[in-house]
Amino acid sequence: MAFFQAPPKLDNQFDSDALLREYLSRRFPADALATHEEEYRHLGALAAGPLYREMLADRQNEPVLTQWDPWGHRIDAIEVSPLWKKAQVIAAEHGLVAAAYEQKLGGLSRVHQFVLNYLVQASLDVYSCPLAMTDGAARTLLDSGNRELSDLAVPRLTSRDPDVMWTSGQWMTERTGGSDVGLSETIARRDGDAWRLYGTKWFTSATTSQMALTLARPEDNGPGGRGLALFFVQLRNADGSMRNIAVNRLKDKFGTRKVPTAELSLEGTPAVPVVGLRDGIKNIAPMLNITRTWNAMGCAWAARRSIALARDYAHRRRAFGAPLAEKPLHVDTLASLAAEAEAVFLLAFLAAELCGKREAGEATEREELLFRVLTPIAKLTTAKQAVAIASETLESFGGAGYIEDTGLPRILADAQVMPIWEGTTNVLSLDTLRALAQPGAGQALAEEIEARVSSATQPALKAAGEIARRAFGHALSWAQSAAEDRPRMEAGARRFALTLGRSLELSLLIDHASWCLDHGRSPRAAAAAQRFSRTTIDHIDDFNLDETALLSAG
Repeated sequence: MAFFQAPPKLDNQFDSDALLREYLSRRFPADALATHEEEYRHLGALAAGPLYREMLADRQNEPVLTQWDPWGHRIDAIEVSPLWKKAQVIAAEHGLVAAAYEQKLGGLSRVHQFVLNYLVQASLDVYSCPLAMTDGAARTLLDSGNRELSDLAVPRLTSRDPDVMWTSGQWMTERTGGSDVGLSETIARRDGDAWRLYGTKWFTSATTSQMALTLARPEDNGPGGRGLALFFVQLRNADGSMRNIAVNRLKDKFGTRKVPTAELSLEGTPAVPVVGLRDGIKNIAPMLNITRTWNAMGCAWAARRSIALARDYAHRRRAFGAPLAEKPLHVDTLASLAAEAEAVFLLAFLAAELCGKREAGEATEREELLFRVLTPIAKLTTAKQAVAIASETLESFGGAGYIEDTGLPRILADAQVMPIWEGTTNVLSLDTLRALAQPGAGQALAEEIEARVSSATQPALKAAGEIARRAFGHALSWAQSAAEDRPRMEAGARRFALTLGRSLELSLLIDHASWCLDHGRSPRAAAAAQRFSRTTIDHIDDFNLDETALLSAG
């Protein structure tokens, strides 16, 4: 009989996730965990079963743009995939945004929200994209002090009713580029007491949303970022037609192909200033803090999905007389990937914890500083890890990992967006330098790492803690020596930021492992900390700038 390889399968994504259950036991009071455990288990079953099967079956269903109706009217209608329509209902009913704003768990509300998303999003075809921007928009409007806009939009953005809930876009990227938004060419012009926007937005994700926050330059303002203002745009009229917005095309992307990303022309689009007529980049910062936290969390659930499939497949695939799960080299490779994935999880959830404490008014001054510096570090560090984990796990499937209709290549293609969205690694490395320039920020990060590694009592974990201390100390001493040499500081900013990120991840692994050992849990967490400590934590190095110039120029 001909051989047919059994594909990988998923177990309940809550019950089979030892790290998540350990983490929740640490962070949640027993009664709170008991209250939410049934919902977590339900989402874990949905993600492992019907949603995952539908995602695989729905692989070729992508958004479709219809620009004209049969009678020549411009309609610019975008049809999303069936799974995306289902995801919208799941998002509302399970409070994938709302849970953070209901504040039922106080400072832990963000953790609860992201546990819900962590469990289900890997089977929802990147529906996390509009949800991240929806969450960011709600936070930005609340922080803006604009009561009228908040009363209009926030109840909809945070609704649990699928027929009421809005999603939001975030329109910043133009043809001039996404990182240097100060070059924005979109103009805001007065029209009586109102404002209208004119320009092209080159990359607008989730264009089926009901609203967006966008940057535009009031026509009397000067150039640069300070001359931009933050505007609220409601996309559609009551009849569903676009409000002076033309959808030029949907973007043909490498990954995240289910996300309806479009290029838009704003042709006198009605808009409302959110707060003032200047400093738009500053005023949209709350949104970026939220979306970057979502990005880090997305890396956590992407890494978890990669590892879950690779582990299962290792038991189903036989080669050279035995399952891959019995082959030492294969097992060693998976172990290293698992340690990286646990590091991603802990760093992402630390960002969620701090975000939740800030919103609940429970954060200390040190935690406020830590959140500011952690946001770019967590995003850039986890993003690079997510891509590496996805690449290696695809390789663990051999040729099947390269065949589109297995659904496996999409894991890598979708992961590749993580270092790009919401600020590239280089942009966020420079942002890390800015964050650390705040008085007390470096000390807050140092205290966090020290507190985590100091929890170790086992000799092996203590030794791992010394590795974290040395790497972090080396990074700080390098930054001090490079402070007066701007080209040197900028050239090394990525290595500096990654060293901070991986030092912090190692300290979090050590702390979690120590808790597990102290509470009679599996020694798996200690194995993860020790395995991770043997990777490259310290990336600090100075390359000759003349050599750099020669090599970059070719």
